[in-house]
Amino acid sequence: MKRPDQFLFTILLLIFVPAYAWAQNKSFPKGKELATLQQDFVDLRFGMFIHYNIPTYVDADWPDPDASPAIFNPKKLDCEQWAKAAKSANMTYGCLTTKHHSGFAIWDTKTTDYNVMNSPLKRDVVKEYANAFRKNGLKVMLYYSILDTHHKLRPNLITPEHIKMVKAQLTELLTNYGEINALIIDGWDAPWSRISYDDIPFEELYTLIKSIQPNCLVMDLNAAKYPSEALYYTDIKSYEQGAGQHISKETNKLPALSCLPLQTSWFWKTSFPATPVKDPLQMVNENLIPFNNAYCNFILNVAPNRDGLIDDNALAALKEIGKVWKNEGATQRLPAADAPIISSNLAKNQPSDGSWSDDMNIMDFANDDNFNTTWKANPRVEKPWYEVEFRKEKAFNTVVIADKTPVTIRKYKLEYRLDGIWKTLFSGENAHKIKIHRFDTVYGDKVRIQIENTGSTAEIAEFAVFNERR
Repeated sequence: MKRPDQFLFTILLLIFVPAYAWAQNKSFPKGKELATLQQDFVDLRFGMFIHYNIPTYVDADWPDPDASPAIFNPKKLDCEQWAKAAKSANMTYGCLTTKHHSGFAIWDTKTTDYNVMNSPLKRDVVKEYANAFRKNGLKVMLYYSILDTHHKLRPNLITPEHIKMVKAQLTELLTNYGEINALIIDGWDAPWSRISYDDIPFEELYTLIKSIQPNCLVMDLNAAKYPSEALYYTDIKSYEQGAGQHISKETNKLPALSCLPLQTSWFWKTSFPATPVKDPLQMVNENLIPFNNAYCNFILNVAPNRDGLIDDNALAALKEIGKVWKNEGATQRLPAADAPIISSNLAKNQPSDGSWSDDMNIMDFANDDNFNTTWKANPRVEKPWYEVEFRKEKAFNTVVIADKTPVTIRKYKLEYRLDGIWKTLFSGENAHKIKIHRFDTVYGDKVRIQIENTGSTAEIAEFAVFNERR
């Protein structure tokens, strides 16, 4: 293992080289409009998730974070087999777990010795995967976990060096393996990871990714926390079915992804060869077809075994899917949508006030970073109001008000205070559940909403203020 000073030097070296310098010799396409990229992704319809990493060798999705690289020892690794299996199901892309929650990197990284080059394999799996899938006409996407228990990137232990490591690893992945159509990021701002978008700054990583590969979509597996009516911290709304996240096939209007494993869990288990996989016809009729009709791409996980091959029962199921379902290309056009919210919420946990509340639904529930709690106006108040106060003047250019279902706020005035004077940002009607207001940067020490009585009791799940990079 490298000494700590060597490790830190490597990280600093990687991160302080500007992103454009890493990519200047690469021929990545020029940036497209986000709406075009989102449509392109939905039009891909169907892809293969590939959970393959050190958990494959321990019969557990969350292995010992100090598991030895020596156990990562496939004897017959064949990414070409994976690609042909995906083609047999009429899939259009793959997505490989480059690093899962226990921190083992399956590419030739310079950021840590905890990687595949120090395993018996000594081959760059990400490179072999990317080459095989492109050779077979398939798009290449990558999965990356922010949570990293081996490197102690976990709640209450995050340091600036961790942030530098993440940036350096993402830079490697986006620089050395050709065009990456999307990054699926996990272990971030989830109830079980408890690593916030402030601990590891989302906007900084999002900007870094786009600076290297402008056409790379950023997908964070965060649907459980945020409302389904807006893109919070993601270019594509993601739904992990096994975690209880289910897209509404009737009402969804956003570009989306739904994921499910073909086998009984994400990573390969010793029981898999003798355990029936999910029914291929059911995968098509209950997932693939209805999801595609709801602006949703379906990604089916297939876990390679310890030899680095996909089991026969999974191969057979994929071929059966390909017999009963044909990829017809472009889907229906996506409805217009607001740009993703990517910045830190300046209003989170700041002092708040408001008109008379209904029982215990008091002011601080509307800026506690929890969409399941609310500030609710007392029904006797004819013109309720709510405000957030900053401890000093701040610059901001976006306000987002998350209403409840059904919508309780339709007509209102949005204001900010500067030097003791209230100034109007918006006055009018907005019947959306998620009310997104973007405007030129202003400065103020308070932001408030004054609500007209619309016949229902006003209720705010989250009142958020941002200063977006533009």
